[in-house]
Amino acid sequence: MEKRSSDALIPALYETILSLRTTEDCKAFFEDLCTYKEIEQMAERLAAAKLLLAGKTYLQVIDEVEISSATLSRVSRCVQFGNGYARVLKKDDSESSDPNKNIRR
Repeated sequence: MEKRSSDALIPALYETILSLRTTEDCKAFFEDLCTYKEIEQMAERLAAAKLLLAGKTYLQVIDEVEISSATLSRVSRCVQFGNGYARVLKKDDSESSDPNKNIRR
């Protein structure tokens, strides 16, 4: 069997994530896919990005989210120059505050 490169496997990961229909499905999938620490770190990055988009300073973010300054710097660069956080989180702001609004039931 021919080994597939990671570049060829990544789109399948995205498609699988898009297929998750409930919060429970998402939780179960990520618990199997990632370590608790990896999930925690992703949650911290997301929280930090939300706070930066809300206008909080580095010190305020570090005070509210247990995140290293190096990781916060990377999140900040992505918020400023990337399109993922802004695309998803600004869309969240324009919709209801229901955390499950994008989950199909």
